[in-house]
Formats: sequence, structure tokens, C-alpha cells
Amino acid sequence: MRRRFQQVDVFSPVPFSGNPLAVVLDADGLSTEEMRQFSRWTNLSETTFLLPPTLSEADYRVRIFSLAQELPFAGHPTLGSCHAWLAAGGVPRDAGRIVQECGAGLIPIRRGEYGLAFAAPPLLRTGPVDPAFVEQLAAVLGIGRGEIVDATWADNGPGWVAVLLKDADAVLALEPDFSRYSGDEVLNIGIVGPYPPGSECAWEVRAVFSDEQGTMREDPVTGSLNASLAQWLLATGRATAPYVASQGTRLGRRGRPRIEQDADGTVWVGGPAITCIQGEVEL
Repeated sequence: MRRRFQQVDVFSPVPFSGNPLAVVLDADGLSTEEMRQFSRWTNLSETTFLLPPTLSEADYRVRIFSLAQELPFAGHPTLGSCHAWLAAGGVPRDAGRIVQECGAGLIPIRRGEYGLAFAAPPLLRTGPVDPAFVEQLAAVLGIGRGEIVDATWADNGPGWVAVLLKDADAVLALEPDFSRYSGDEVLNIGIVGPYPPGSECAWEVRAVFSDEQGTMREDPVTGSLNASLAQWLLATGRATAPYVASQGTRLGRRGRPRIEQDADGTVWVGGPAITCIQGEVEL
């Protein structure tokens, strides 16, 4: 049957400069395998499928597929899916807040001056990285172990391990190569480094990960990673909110995730979303 479809650009104020997301609305009746097959066909980092909620508190439910697996949560799919749902006529129970149901539970989303923003979910895995694994990360990134300022697990669903370098230039200079990796862990690496005070952006971020064939890919702009990085950087006093991060520079993109923090400590990750393609897909 024909189903409504949108392709949304997320996290950039300029169309076609952020991270694209495929969104299938009215996904009722699709099997997991049909969703997975279509997701692989789009060849985008993520594709989402919107469904009626199963929890009374939620406005809609979303299933999120990367090229390799179904994800309980991901950031740019959350903002892009919410944008598509609203653009297609979705009306939230609360005008000031939308509640998304996904594998990670209920995710609050709010509308503000800078676009939609989601509340960063709790981390599933935190804490120091084993020294031997840090050595592996340095090898993959093509740098010496001493160039890594700090590393931590920062996993809120996709499995991120976060690596801090001395500055943004060091992040941009990286030439990662997953063929240098000899470990067993699936690699989902987030790298971050600061810009000088007074710069347009506070941090440069890159995200490299394995697809289903184990091939390295770089994500243009990554909401889940920016969420967990913000939780880490704010908790350790390395960052103060609000701030704007830069991501996608090496890919010719202009991602600008905005980080805010409420008085109660809740971290919000937001940015613009723009529908670039809309129509129907036969599934």
C-alpha cells in the first residue's frame, strides 16, 4: 500500500547541509523485516517508521533503524520524526510538549526559539574505558595514546564511546581507519574537541561507526552522541550550557546542534529540521 513519506534534513539551518532522515508515516502493518529492508534501501544512517502509541502518555510511537540494526533511541531520528509527524498534521496532547514513544521509553520533545529539542535520555553505560581499549581507539584514529585527553563510555542506545582531544583542529585532522582495529567490541566512536573561546561553536564533534558489513561510516550530525557528550562535558565541568556544537565539517555539512540545560540538570539537544522531500512510498 502507499504510505506517506518525508525526507527531513536535521540539525542545519541550511537545507541539504545537515543529516537526512527517511520517515515513513502510517507504518501500521509493516513487519520488522519490511522495515529493515526499506531502511537498507534508503542507504541513510537512519530510517524511522511512525506508528500509533501503545502508552497513553505518548503522542506517537517510532521505530528507528540504522543500516545495521534497530535502535532503541537516536537523536536526529527523534527530532526528524517529530518534525515529520507535526508537518503531517499531528496534534500533541500538550501544545507545548510532544512525547515520543520508542525503544528507550518516553522521550519528551519541546518546541522553542531554535527548533525542536529532545531531553537527553539516561545513559545505559558510563564510566572509564579499559586502557587496552583506549589503545585500540588511538590506533583506529591514527594518533598516539598520549593525544587522547580522556575517554569514557557515553552510551544512550547506539553504543557510543567518547574520546576527548585537545582541540577542534585535532578532531578535524583525524583520518580514522577501522582496519586498524583488532578488538571484539562493535565500534561507535564519538570524538570531541574544543574551539577557542569566542568562536561561533564551542566544540567540534565527529561520529564514526561500523555498518552491517563492518565498514566504517561517518555520520554527518548525531543527536544521540551530542546528548551523551553534553552530559559528560557538563558533568565534568568542561562545558557550560547553553552552547552550540559543530559537526559534519569534514563531510561538507553544517550541523549545529544546540545544547541547553534546565535548572534540574536535564540536558536538551535541539536544532532545526526541514522537510526536503515529501510524497508517498509503496510498501
